[in-house]
Amino acid sequence: MDSDQSLKRAETFSYVNPWIRYFLFFFSFLFWVFSFVIVGIGVYAKLQKATTVRDTFLIDPAVILIAVGVVMFFITFCGCIGALRENIQLLKTFSFSLTLVFLIQLAIAIMGFSYSDQSQARGAVGKFVKKAIVHYRDDLDLQNLMDYIQKECCGWNNYTDWSWNLYFNCTLSNPSTERCAVPYSCCTRVPGEAVINTMCGFGVQTQNYMEANKSIYPVGCADRAVLWIESHLLLVGALALGLALP
Repeated sequence: MDSDQSLKRAETFSYVNPWIRYFLFFFSFLFWVFSFVIVGIGVYAKLQKATTVRDTFLIDPAVILIAVGVVMFFITFCGCIGALRENIQLLKTFSFSLTLVFLIQLAIAIMGFSYSDQSQARGAVGKFVKKAIVHYRDDLDLQNLMDYIQKECCGWNNYTDWSWNLYFNCTLSNPSTERCAVPYSCCTRVPGEAVINTMCGFGVQTQNYMEANKSIYPVGCADRAVLWIESHLLLVGALALGLALP
């Protein structure tokens, strides 16, 4: 009789608390499905492109989506199956992966607050932005990303950064009709404008800061980002904590 009870107790014994087990399985399963969606969107966006520019591979939004989705799939797979099957090795891998992600987030947050004004940090990010500007017309995803980023700012350092682009280059030998121009996303918005003037940025690179300020946002996105972070420190800290805790 005692041996039968011991056998039943051994069969029902669990190393993981049932509440934690199902809680972990539920959320891991949700993020597991979400990782499939992210990878699917990234693959679809990549396949829809007519051409692939080699230099933009690492900053291609489609590639970034695929990479993030694959990492999420691996981590949530370990948590989902590990919790469901009580596989201690998978749960340890899941725990280690989340700890590593948390430490990376913490390091980025500390560096962001400590070196937001430093030229080294701005230079590192500026290299990626420069590639995005250079290949602005070569990759539609990069174009949409830059247009989204450029809200009340233009370029990385200032509006003249758009001379890095082949079409907007301001040298006299450039035959492009957009020579010395900037994209429409740099333009100041006119309230109640019935017809959008998509040519408002034409020729502004030949103008000084005060003249350009009449039609575009001449300040660089690097300075705009620093000012926004400094004026929203509590919000940035809350968002970082909110992302880290789950």
